[in-house]
Amino acid sequence: MVTQAPEIDWAAPWWAPVRTTGEEALARWAAGAPVAEALNAARSAPVRFVPQHALPEGLPYELFIFKQRAVPSRDNLHDFLNGLIWSRYPRTKLRLNALQATEITRDGVRSTRGPVRDAVTLFDESGVLLGAPQALQDALRERRWLDLFGSLRPLWKEARLWVIGHAALEKLVSPYKSITAHVLPAPAHLETLEQADAWLAEWLSAGRMAPKPFAPLPLLGVPGWWAGNEEAGFYDDASVFRGKTLISRPG
Repeated sequence: MVTQAPEIDWAAPWWAPVRTTGEEALARWAAGAPVAEALNAARSAPVRFVPQHALPEGLPYELFIFKQRAVPSRDNLHDFLNGLIWSRYPRTKLRLNALQATEITRDGVRSTRGPVRDAVTLFDESGVLLGAPQALQDALRERRWLDLFGSLRPLWKEARLWVIGHAALEKLVSPYKSITAHVLPAPAHLETLEQADAWLAEWLSAGRMAPKPFAPLPLLGVPGWWAGNEEAGFYDDASVFRGKTLISRPG
């Protein structure tokens, strides 16, 4: 785990929603500020960031956040990126936290998470929201990769992708082909980060999340996100693009 401010290529497309806040906060961290202090300086999150030692022993992390509106943060990349997501997707993060807190208050902390907490944690760490035409959503759900990235490739110009999972972003600091996120479909009319945040916060519920309504998406397969996916054979790698079915490219 990275424990000092890393180099980040903010020009990569997946950073666009968090770039402005991220660049400024990263500069403060690199200059010697603790991660919590660097994040608080942005004044754009609905919570405060506090040092990890502020979390009382025995109190669940998510419950502390819910009660105190404060996020314990270590001086590492994982928690730094979590803070950026709090800053840019405030409604969604508050809703995810509320779902966690409700489950913990009712059931306590078990040796294994229940279905709601498991799904919420998975999305919080590795989730992506995709607003796209229905044809793309269907191909993704059915894992028809050669349709999704072949015959339907022009439709990606109409799609919007928001990486919300901070663990997924952490992997994208040093990109590699097999990075896979868990995608929730969203209406195609969503265009801005603010619209996406508002829609997702309203949509999220225990009942909707418990079945894990996600589709796997290798992120570097997204057109325009990685130069390598323009090369012949990129999507033929079955170790990454594992599908229910593969449909041959036309022609």
